[in-house]
Amino acid sequence: MSAFVSRITRRRSGVLDVFKGSAIMGPLAALALAIVVFATQSDKFLSGSNFSLILQQVMVVGTLAIGQTLIILTAGIDLSCSWIMALSTVMMTGLTMRSGMDPVVAIFVGLLVGMAFGLLNGWLVTAIRLPPFIVTLGTFSIATALVHIYTSETINRLPNVQTFLGNTFTIAGTDVTYGSVVMLILYVVVWFVLRSTTAGRAVYAVGDNPEAARLAGINTNRVLMGVYAMAGLFYAIAGLLLVARTGVGDPNSGGAGTQDNLAAITAVVLGGTSLFGGRGLIFGTLIGALIVGVFRNGLQLMGVESNYQVLITGVLVILAVAVDALSHRSK
Repeated sequence: MSAFVSRITRRRSGVLDVFKGSAIMGPLAALALAIVVFATQSDKFLSGSNFSLILQQVMVVGTLAIGQTLIILTAGIDLSCSWIMALSTVMMTGLTMRSGMDPVVAIFVGLLVGMAFGLLNGWLVTAIRLPPFIVTLGTFSIATALVHIYTSETINRLPNVQTFLGNTFTIAGTDVTYGSVVMLILYVVVWFVLRSTTAGRAVYAVGDNPEAARLAGINTNRVLMGVYAMAGLFYAIAGLLLVARTGVGDPNSGGAGTQDNLAAITAVVLGGTSLFGGRGLIFGTLIGALIVGVFRNGLQLMGVESNYQVLITGVLVILAVAVDALSHRSK
């Protein structure tokens, strides 16, 4: 097992560091180009208030994208992430405002709901051997139904403990939310786990070649179950950040978040993670999320209609996947 994992590690040795290698330079160049283009199109783009808005938008999609990255690294995909986020959101807010549960306890219940759905996805993928696409498409519908069964009304007047992460502090004239800091901390933690632990290297090994990983002694089912469970947890944390940002528990956030499904996958692929599994950097995903946030914000400032914004996001996904597929074929 150790020899196989070491081989996978050596194959990635040129891209293990945070900002080394072409794997990270491509997304960085794309982000810089997008900033330059939109800065020339709107005088408001480079303002501190606008950067604050971008960060608030990115903190939700960026956290969703962490879970999506873990799954895509194992050659899977998760279509249910936005509605798992929505279900966690209405649970943690509804249990507080409707059932009188302590808000901190309600937050933990919401996080557990996200993990439970992640475990369900993982069990269906590993035990029944269903394709991740089909599994998460099904749980997408289940979570959607559960959200609307639980409530059809927006839950407001939330306690401060549930909206605290939406508070801000100022850096160089830019308001930064505590939720954005939490998102960055999560990226650092996941980067360390993937880079420096046996469990993290096993994720790459399973994504690179699951049969070879199994023969090398890696419990592939356990790895996949752990990945899906952690992904569900990250979706629930994204739900908490969404509550902090909006100040409400919105049962329709998953519907609006359907775009976040696409945005999270886009961020992962734009960040250089291969849909074929086994290759990618978590900080690339962060840059990809920033690219998505900059595009959304820049297009809004330019007055582009929302339908065209979705269209452009779809084009970005296709281009990124095409580059990934051509790169995979060439190798």
